[in-house]
Amino acid sequence: MFYEVITNEALVIPISAWAIAQLTKTSIALLQGKGLDFRYLVSSGGMPSAHSALVTSLATTVGMTQGFGSTVFGITVILALIVMYDAAGVRQSVSQQSVVLNRIVRELRLRHSITNLEADMRELLGHTPFQVIVGAFSGFALAWLWITIAAM
Repeated sequence: MFYEVITNEALVIPISAWAIAQLTKTSIALLQGKGLDFRYLVSSGGMPSAHSALVTSLATTVGMTQGFGSTVFGITVILALIVMYDAAGVRQSVSQQSVVLNRIVRELRLRHSITNLEADMRELLGHTPFQVIVGAFSGFALAWLWITIAAM
């Protein structure tokens, strides 16, 4: 059973795409002078979108192994579209609202001696459309490359 799990391309390839995207995100933050912050390895938001890489590589893997006309491929494409829309739409809006709310909280701290204000809300939650596109492309490229090389 364990062998079947670790050789299941529909699991291994998307998890690898997610891990590579998270490592890329961590490397970009390091190059931008933000230091080596291991939280980037598991956090959401930022460049590239690991969510997009994961679901796009899943859809590509399923399409290439089960057929692009299969029902399972259709399901994975719909799932990928929902996840990417959420990453670029809803979560990006929440991220922008967090910036505004944090600014309001900072203003309140300066004007009043309020000691029980919560810690700042996470501001990096969503993705720009470009981050989603880069994540999706990287997921597609990894899956296509992996399956093409494995078929040789």
